[in-house]
Amino acid sequence: MALFPQNALNDGVRKREVFGWAMYDFANSGYTTVVLTAVFNAYFVSVVAGGASWGTLAWTLTVAASSLAVMLSLPAVGAWADLRAAKKRLLALTTTACVLGTCTLAFAGPGDLWLAVPAVIVSNIAYSYGESLIAAFLPELARRDSMGRVSGWGWSLGYLGGMLALGLSLAYVITARARGVPATAYVPVTMLITAGVYAAASLLTFSLLRERAVPAAPQAAQGGVSGSLRRLAATFRQARRYGDFAWFLACSTSYQAGISIVITLAAVYAKAAMGFSDTDTMLLVFLVNIASALGAFAFGYWQDRIGDKPALRLTLVGWIAMTMLAVAATGPGLFWAAAVVAGLCMGSSQSAGRAMVSQFTPEDRRAEFFALWTFATRLAAIVGPVTYGVLTLLTRGNHRIAMAATAAFFIGGLLCLRHVDLARGATAARVASPP
Repeated sequence: MALFPQNALNDGVRKREVFGWAMYDFANSGYTTVVLTAVFNAYFVSVVAGGASWGTLAWTLTVAASSLAVMLSLPAVGAWADLRAAKKRLLALTTTACVLGTCTLAFAGPGDLWLAVPAVIVSNIAYSYGESLIAAFLPELARRDSMGRVSGWGWSLGYLGGMLALGLSLAYVITARARGVPATAYVPVTMLITAGVYAAASLLTFSLLRERAVPAAPQAAQGGVSGSLRRLAATFRQARRYGDFAWFLACSTSYQAGISIVITLAAVYAKAAMGFSDTDTMLLVFLVNIASALGAFAFGYWQDRIGDKPALRLTLVGWIAMTMLAVAATGPGLFWAAAVVAGLCMGSSQSAGRAMVSQFTPEDRRAEFFALWTFATRLAAIVGPVTYGVLTLLTRGNHRIAMAATAAFFIGGLLCLRHVDLARGATAARVASPP
């Protein structure tokens, strides 16, 4: 059996185009890996915020502010992109904004909250827009029975991109520290490395990926933002038809809150609870990305065999086990094991979620429905990290209690998933008429 079969793709779709689509995951993964997970979050708390007791909460509130902005704006932006078949154009704009925002972080030093906070907000908003827009291309490329594996191709390649950005950053950090260079000098360079990888790799996406969507009739596309909001309101009025999708959004919000904690606070937890150095933390995240790439790629094929819902259920059980391992760890060995489990679950759960959204999406509202999914994930990015930050504040910096509470989000996802009927939701998407 071919590893990348042509019959997994829709008619007229060439493998090189899918490669171009997957390369965007490769391009943008460095941002989450280096900025949100491994380097800048810990740098923000320890250097920009000066190691203050409120530093972790300040970081989580900054990420939450960007997520709130995405929640309030992206669904309407997705509706606008569907009306005008403008996903690719918007993707180019958001990519440029994220790259420039990441470059700006290179100029943030001790006490520079006035610069770091807006740059994180702008870059994370742009990243979230791009993540939603690129995901909306998936139903145009893959057949319904192959969403899992094609989504997995993208996620696994994405983690390789994260490893490239992190690996280059790690190599620079090791050599800089050997020369006695302080963090205030080497962390800014890692931001420029990350931005450069993002910009260079995304060029393949824009050269190979096609926009197959057709603009709506002129009268339907009139009204600018107001027309997009009317279209979005019509979708909400028909929400009862998409009940399974609504339950899946609730499920996504819950389990993605837990994942957001791991992504945005893994480095902080490693340093505060386990005493890891900057180099140890970057090596840890590098290992997580290796496991994530393997999990996303292999799990996608298995997901298509056993079904999307059972596959996602299994990954949520794995996430619960990971939190218990992290809390129980008193030495590096068990914590490294927890990191491997987190990586395997990270890649597979993210890939499974994107594939399931594709099943629920009406053909004429792909960007809009993926924007609603991103709405759920951004809500999760507020609830999860802010909950963690508040718990560390209330417990006077006890990161173990905050990590233990993270398991509740994955349990909530399991409970919501019980109400999702994927076949019924996919049928509703196929028979849906334009609002």
